[in-house]
Amino acid sequence: MELRPGTRLESTTCQAQLVVVRAPTATDFDLRCGGEPLQPLGTGGERKPLSSAGESVQLGKRYAHEELGLELLCTRPGEGSLSIGDEPLFLLGAKPLPASD
Repeated sequence: MELRPGTRLESTTCQAQLVVVRAPTATDFDLRCGGEPLQPLGTGGERKPLSSAGESVQLGKRYAHEELGLELLCTRPGEGSLSIGDEPLFLLGAKPLPASD
C-alpha cells in the first residue's frame, strides 16, 4: 500500500481511523492495528478479532516510527494498538513551547 500525507486508513479489528501526516520513502512495511493490517478508509470488509493486545489508539494523538519517518494522527479511537509488524508505534509527546522572556 502506498502511503502519502493525507491518506486515510482504518482498522479491520476495531473502530480506529488514522490519517498519514508524514509518509516514509520506503513502502515495504507491515502497518497494523490490533495485529491485523490497516486498510484504506471505505474499503469495507468484515471485522476481525483483535489478535494482539496493547495500548489502545487515542483520539487526536500522533503515533510515529522515527526510523522510517512515519507519523499518523488518530481521527477515531479504537481498542487496537498500532505497530509495524511486531514493533509498536510510539505516542508522540507534545513539543515544548519557546520561552516567552
